[in-house]
Amino acid sequence: MPTERGVDTEKVKRRLVAAGGRLAHEFGFNRTAGEVLASLYLTNGEASLDELEAELHLSKAAVSLAATQLDRLGLVHRIRRPGDRKRYYRSADDIGTALQHGILKFASARMAALQTELQEAESLLKQAVATGGEAFLRRRVARLNQLNQRASRLIKNPLVKLFSKLG
Repeated sequence: MPTERGVDTEKVKRRLVAAGGRLAHEFGFNRTAGEVLASLYLTNGEASLDELEAELHLSKAAVSLAATQLDRLGLVHRIRRPGDRKRYYRSADDIGTALQHGILKFASARMAALQTELQEAESLLKQAVATGGEAFLRRRVARLNQLNQRASRLIKNPLVKLFSKLG
């Protein structure tokens, strides 16, 4: 909608939402989740899945999945209206702190998945035929395991959690 100065605020919002999607994608996150988060952050109040679907020109399934992921990370909150079956969402009030917390949760989950892969690799390497190359690979996997465990401890450190809340 153009204002008195002729600025189309919807166009500005669309550009920022697209930038949020690109940024999320560049950091290895889901582009749709980035767009949903940006849209909700730039929305005064809450928006229904139907409204997000129409605004973002995405399927309801894609928007629903993104909103659910963002809700789990604490970046958006689901709003319930008595007697209304639609799902509504709004962005977290303190988006900076929510982003920091969400990124820590995301990193922790990824590191846990890596830990599982490294344990499986170590188990398989114990059964490997001695060719000389397996010893090198065992050392590298062991080192990755140590680094992953250190990083995991760092992320779970109470001081890191405290600083992430200070925003």
